[in-house]
Parts: sequence; C-alpha cells; structure tokens
Amino acid sequence: MRHYLPNGQQLVIRRPSVTDASACLQCFHQLTRETDFLLYTHTEAKAFDLQKEEAFIQAYQHHPDNLFLIADVEGTVAGTVSLNQDRFAKQHHRALLGIGVLHRYWNMGIGRRLLTAAIRWAEEHPVISIIYFEAMVTNERAIQLYRNFNFSEHGRIPNAIRQPDGTMVDLVAMSKQIKPV
Repeated sequence: MRHYLPNGQQLVIRRPSVTDASACLQCFHQLTRETDFLLYTHTEAKAFDLQKEEAFIQAYQHHPDNLFLIADVEGTVAGTVSLNQDRFAKQHHRALLGIGVLHRYWNMGIGRRLLTAAIRWAEEHPVISIIYFEAMVTNERAIQLYRNFNFSEHGRIPNAIRQPDGTMVDLVAMSKQIKPV
C-alpha cells in the first residue's frame, strides 16, 4: 500500500524481504533506544545481529498464519507491525499484536496505517477472529490509537513491568473481535 505522509514523503506498507534485514534491525535497535514501551531493553536488543534478523524475517515468510509488515518511508524502515497466531489449537482464533514506530515519525499516521493493514490481513485470515495485546498504561498515545479502532480494555495487571529505572508499570489487556468466532 502506498500513502503520502503530511511531510510529503512516500510511505509503503509491505512485507519485508531478507534484503531489508539490516534496515529492520536498525529500526528495532533505534526503537529500544527511544522508548521503554517495548518489552526488550536496548541491551537485550543488541543481542540481535543481522543473521538473527534475516532468520526472523524468513520465519514470517514461511509461516502463513503470522504477519510481519514494515512501514517503508523512502527506504527507511520507520516502523513495524506483527500479528502472531496463538500456538495452541484451542487458541488459533487469536493473534497477538505488536507495533512500533520510530519517534521521528510519530503523528504522521504511520501507526494507524500499520494497524489498519494488520486488521485487514486478519479479516481475510480463515481462522483468526480476535486480535489482542497488552500495553503499558503509560503508553497513552498507543492506547488511544487502539480505542480509536474499537479495541476494548479487559483489565489490568498491576506492576507487570519493571522499567530499567526500577519503576513498576501496570499492563492493560486489550482486544478486538474482528469477525464472529
């Protein structure tokens, strides 16, 4: 999908190829430097190298029940979205959502476009009918985005995250049923 950002740059939401591994890895490392909203710390992210990133991309290419898309802004990976079908047969109707956008691309609609692409893919999937995730309650911008897409809050897990500075943060569980179960 091709879009234009408010700054005039072209955005393409697409599946990555192995040749995108370096740019995807750079995006991941940058995301872990910019925000504490991800589960990975920057130190943990540095353990991922180009070979692991290539294998990560290939795993999605060979697994039709999982989705990994990148937000390509004129050759820069500005963000990613993933949907991973639950492993157990009793939960195959659910997919775990993960999304991240580089700080310099916030407020340009990239998160909204990534989320829209993921939802559309799930709507076409023969089994997946529920998208779910947990977000840190301090990630108010993301939670508002999900609310705008009619995701519902189902509860909170107190003190579920210990930030690098020792601060404890609650997680909010959210989901959206995209088609009948």
